[in-house]
Amino acid sequence: MKILLLHQYFLEQDDSGGSRFNELTAQWTDQGNEVTVIAGMMHYNGNEKRPEYKGKWFKKNQQGKVSVWRTHVSESYNAGFVGRLWGYFSFVFSAFWAGLFKVKGKYDIILVTSPPLFIGITGYLLSRIKRVPFVFEIRDLWPESAIDTGVVTNKFIIRLAYALEAFIYKKAKKINVLTPAFRKTLIEKKNVSPEKIIFIPNAADFSLSDHLLETFDTELFRKEHGWDGKFVITYVGAHGVANHLEQVLETADLLRDTNVLFVLIGQGMQKDHLKSLALKMELINVLFLDPVAKAEVFKYIFASDMGTSVLKNVETFKTVYSNKTFDYMACKKPILMAIDGVSRELVEEAGAGIFVEPENPDDFAKKVRLYLNDSERIQLEGEAGYLYAKQNFDRKNLANKYIDYLQLFKN
Repeated sequence: MKILLLHQYFLEQDDSGGSRFNELTAQWTDQGNEVTVIAGMMHYNGNEKRPEYKGKWFKKNQQGKVSVWRTHVSESYNAGFVGRLWGYFSFVFSAFWAGLFKVKGKYDIILVTSPPLFIGITGYLLSRIKRVPFVFEIRDLWPESAIDTGVVTNKFIIRLAYALEAFIYKKAKKINVLTPAFRKTLIEKKNVSPEKIIFIPNAADFSLSDHLLETFDTELFRKEHGWDGKFVITYVGAHGVANHLEQVLETADLLRDTNVLFVLIGQGMQKDHLKSLALKMELINVLFLDPVAKAEVFKYIFASDMGTSVLKNVETFKTVYSNKTFDYMACKKPILMAIDGVSRELVEEAGAGIFVEPENPDDFAKKVRLYLNDSERIQLEGEAGYLYAKQNFDRKNLANKYIDYLQLFKN
């Protein structure tokens, strides 16, 4: 099968961040399918292009067996709302041009993953011109998430975004959702037919975790990083408005009397603010680390006592799965889940951790204290999460299910 994937944030081989489609496409090509990706030249947390893309509009790379066309994205991407909007639309235009004139050959299907929602415009136009169906994937409900976090407030833009969303949903051959709540919202609030929706969620990558379970020296890693005697809680992910990581700093402030160390790995628009705030609060139990490749991230998680998933306390985020939750599960770490809704239900059903009321540092600190001297609970919940993810969210199994769906929908 020949697949054209439109994904603004498809990772480079040495990038940090959500690698869902890097792993899916690698498996699909190993199985003999042909995949070409049109991707942006800017990391979603980046402030500028990599040196090899400076002054270029298009550049073709090979990532394993996957062909990747990198196309222009404005470097104003992280310069406020207007800059972010232009970053989205610059990719819409450059991806469309690449799809028309750079990508050669015919494809069976076009797969479009969002956010941003706007790349659906490119997917639709290319599907019409090339006369192939397109499948639209929703990784986050937009514009709801932008509205709830205060990123989008202009009523005209909001109406335009909802109209565009409805148009894309109507024109897509199928819509893949990453959580059951997304499916419910599309059916009950957006009038999408249930027959049009498929469900391939985020997943756990056991290829990395199972290897490290056998080979990784956790004690040596902790010693090398000065973690001996510390109860390490790791957060991996974006440091943005939506994450509201101030609640982690406030929790650290309440846990000064303990040996807890919060390790925050990632990048984002709020990181400098968070570092300044931690300095102002004189917190010595919070460590900020730059993003690292996924194989290295897993080492940090393995060497930690717990993982935490954190988002702002808004209604839309009750519909999402935090993708790093699955990494914690794969590494047998119990989870402090500071996200309500389906993420809370996931952790509670799996017996893989505890719910923390979002934006409530008192509750966060209280829940952390339950684990400080309970190594048996940590081990049991870590094992429970691993087994649950293995049974329900194994990346290899879900990749096979996804490609089977795509085979049905092609012309």
